[in-house]
Amino acid sequence: MSIAAQAVWNGPTRLVRPAHLELVHCGPRTSSHRPLLFLHGAYTGAWCWSEYFLPYFAQLGFSSYALSLRGHGASDGREQLASHSIEDYVDDLEEAIAHIDPAPVVIGHSMGGLVTQKYLERGSLPGVVLLASVPPHGIMGSAMNLAFSKPGLYYSLKDLHYRGQPPLEAVHEALFAGPVATDRLERYYALMQSESTRALWDMTLFNLPQVWRMQIPPLLVLAGERDLMVPPEQVAHCARSYGVECEVIAGMGHAMMLEGAWQKVAQRIADWLNTI
Repeated sequence: MSIAAQAVWNGPTRLVRPAHLELVHCGPRTSSHRPLLFLHGAYTGAWCWSEYFLPYFAQLGFSSYALSLRGHGASDGREQLASHSIEDYVDDLEEAIAHIDPAPVVIGHSMGGLVTQKYLERGSLPGVVLLASVPPHGIMGSAMNLAFSKPGLYYSLKDLHYRGQPPLEAVHEALFAGPVATDRLERYYALMQSESTRALWDMTLFNLPQVWRMQIPPLLVLAGERDLMVPPEQVAHCARSYGVECEVIAGMGHAMMLEGAWQKVAQRIADWLNTI
């Protein structure tokens, strides 16, 4: 794969809609590579992969998909968002995987990483990448770390869940380690949304991954050095749970796919995909 490949894709991006879900496709219809399925974290949707990662991997020849879980993006279920569970999200992932042949490598970010872990209790995958992923012990450790180290930011971000209007500066601090142009940040801010209360409780205590039940595939675990939402030590715990090393990407915040240095993460994934 070419290191010089940029986030440029001149072919079409199309919507593949399995029933109630938004499943975006970018790249060749057929490829010698395994297809890729990108799964977003809390408060976002498939849109977070569209700016850089989908065209980047399409340019490398991968048939690349991004899913919006129910209640997110253009998927159905926004009105019932608060009641959606992690198991509901796993159902969505399972449905998306069934639409992709052959089975894809799944790249899960944050909450999407935990949903991917839960899927492994049900089925197998040819490979998994966990980016800034919630670990098997859930989000409590990360939440407490943020509450004690950055109490102002912690309480500002609660507005994203309850009222959907945290200060723009808080969103920047929470998601990005590097500078972000104001127009880009405002665009991301406008696309962000509330998250399911039930899913957040599931990730805190009530439906955490059971490692002993999983079929563990080849696994790459990446953390952002300056991630405030899921700090590197939490991601390292996730990696240890599966017997692999956590790789920490220098200068990177939580929104690894949208940071100015996003290509460092994308290139590491591309290199790893060549090994499985």
